[in-house]
Formats: sequence, structure tokens, C-alpha cells
Amino acid sequence: MIPLKCLNPMHNTNTIGWTLTFSAWLIVTVSTLGSLFLGEVMGHAPCVLCWYQRIAMFPLVLVLAAGLLPFDHRVVRYALPLALTGLGVALFHLALVAGWIPENIKPCQQGVPCSELQVVWFGFVSIPLLSALSFSVVSGLLLATYIKGSK
Repeated sequence: MIPLKCLNPMHNTNTIGWTLTFSAWLIVTVSTLGSLFLGEVMGHAPCVLCWYQRIAMFPLVLVLAAGLLPFDHRVVRYALPLALTGLGVALFHLALVAGWIPENIKPCQQGVPCSELQVVWFGFVSIPLLSALSFSVVSGLLLATYIKGSK
């Protein structure tokens, strides 16, 4: 026999939305902990663009957690602008590292240069790439949550 709550379409929408939001929260939490590990434990000082990406990433841990307990699909309103802003900065950072941005536009005039890669794994995985991937996946999950919540 199927429980009645499984036949309720709103239950399934909330379950899917909760799962998508939880997945986004898990990604931003791992990204935040990884960023803190690289900076505080490994001693890699962040550049200016990395700081901007942190400013977009760190609050997402709390914002998404607040939207999970109890689940509120409207959390997307607050989280998606942060994720898209972080994605924009991460893509700009990747373009800067690739040399697509002219020298005179570079935002990092003091401290750690933004165009210099401090960490590269497997010959191509860099911190800006990981940041862009995290923000991309989180943005996709939040958009999916919004689409599921609006039905």
C-alpha cells in the first residue's frame, strides 16, 4: 500500500526542492571549507578576485541552511544572486588567468597577483576553475529548485 503523503504532488515537489537545495548547500559548504583550508592551513594568500568570490560563497552556507530548515523554496531569491555574482567573478578570474583580459584591466594591483596560479592539480585544475565549477553547479541546482517550486 502506498502512503497517502506520497500521492500528494506538493510532497514530491518539496522533497525534490529540498534535495536540490541540500545538494547546493553541500557544495558551498565543501567549497568554503576548502577555501579556508587552502588559505589558513596551507598558507596560500587569496588574491583580490578570490576575496570577492569568497564574499559570494561564504554567506551561501548560512542562507541555504536557513532555507532548508524548514524548507522554503523562496531561498532561491536570496541565494541565486550571490551564486551568479560569484560565477561572474570566477569567470572573469579564469579569463584573466588565460590571458584574455588586457593588462590595464587587471584588478590586482597590490598583493597577490590575480593572474598567477598558486595551486594547479593534474596540470589544469586551478582554484579559479574549481570556484567557477562550484558556482555553476550551485546556480543550476538553485534554478532547478526554482523551476520545481513554481510548478
